[in-house]
Amino acid sequence: MSTVQKELTLSPKKRGFHLVTREIAGHLKELPEFSVGIAHIFICHTSASLTINENADPDVREDFETHFNKTVPENAPYYVHTLEGPDDMPAHIKASILGSSVTVPVKDGRFNLGTWQGIYLCEHRNHGGPRKLIVTIIGEKK
Repeated sequence: MSTVQKELTLSPKKRGFHLVTREIAGHLKELPEFSVGIAHIFICHTSASLTINENADPDVREDFETHFNKTVPENAPYYVHTLEGPDDMPAHIKASILGSSVTVPVKDGRFNLGTWQGIYLCEHRNHGGPRKLIVTIIGEKK
């Protein structure tokens, strides 16, 4: 059994839902060494999140953004935490709903996702900046 843990930084993204599967894999030079395993991917932020969903039709990512903006609106009169701007408290709520990590199977040196699955960075701030991830891979090397 082998373990690798890497800290990596995703390039800044505008607000929305972004496929980052390839970007993450590109940072993991050790990934091809694993024949089988599990990759745990954790985001070190409270106003962005990670999830796995549709990787083919970009309308899905647009619909996610639209739905979350209606479900968790900015400038709600009941928000107390408002010092960091109108997008901050909704970003915290959205991040808690979606979560701070995903776990992905690894097989033959790559993420073993379904045909239509990809890892999303869910950027909930208007200007979130670069996002730090910690990826831990546990498994058997080739």
